[in-house]
Amino acid sequence: MANDRLTVAVLGPGGVGGLLAALLSRTGHRVICLAGEETARALGTDGIEVRSGHFGDFTARVEADTVLREPVDACFVAVKATALDAALERVPAKALGDAGLVVPLLNGVEHPAALRKLYRSEQVAPAVIRVESTRVSPGVIEHGSPFAEVDLTGDTAPRERVDALAGALERAGVRVRVQEDEAAVLWAKMSFLAPFALLTTRYGVPLGDVRTRHRAELVALTEEVAAVSRASGAPVDAAAALARYDAFPPGTKSSMQRDAEAGRTLELDAIGGALLRAADRFGVPVPVASGLVRELAGPDGS
Repeated sequence: MANDRLTVAVLGPGGVGGLLAALLSRTGHRVICLAGEETARALGTDGIEVRSGHFGDFTARVEADTVLREPVDACFVAVKATALDAALERVPAKALGDAGLVVPLLNGVEHPAALRKLYRSEQVAPAVIRVESTRVSPGVIEHGSPFAEVDLTGDTAPRERVDALAGALERAGVRVRVQEDEAAVLWAKMSFLAPFALLTTRYGVPLGDVRTRHRAELVALTEEVAAVSRASGAPVDAAAALARYDAFPPGTKSSMQRDAEAGRTLELDAIGGALLRAADRFGVPVPVASGLVRELAGPDGS
């Protein structure tokens, strides 16, 4: 990353990955999207069309392939946790090289450890993103939120590489913070996401209904997740989390709820399962979370 122009791979050019790919390409970086044959063909031919009130409407040219074939400065991993293992076959460690960063944008807190088994520890720089962005068809992205914010961590990755990537994202219009404490970053998102995802999906209602009709359960679950987060070394203020829920538009739905409505596999294990495993590890009682995960898993536990 010695010069300003980066070569960036994006594994999973959907709502989040596709938006980042287009923004980086628009500002002059070389972008290689990694996807299945049909999607790769569409992106290589037509590029990525972004429809956004915040960033404007534009089309960005990108390269596309089914597998990474050369070293890159960074590879964003923007697939669902349920598709992670299969998707990583598109990013062989040998092709990535020794210097490229692997930047996962997944939900949950357990995926960095899995990635460090496949790639060198100093290459893994976990991040979280706050954005509402949806792929409506291959190569067509609708960005609905008036922001796109990334918290990028560098506990094990070389700081100069993390800073270079952060700078590229900032110039592309993404608000970026580089944080030193990986656990704090991941649990800060988990503490907000878990109650939001579990309750909206369990009851099939948007956030506005959860915070009114199921307020007591929301408060109890938020306090449970905050307790697990604190035990994991990442202090979280439950009252602040509740205030954030109250500030969101009442019609807001979680991505897990949208997956349930579409009949897609839920990220239940990556979110609810990871929460329960951390609670068990630290001896934190989480009866509300346990009940919700059990109900969402169904009688066969799936």
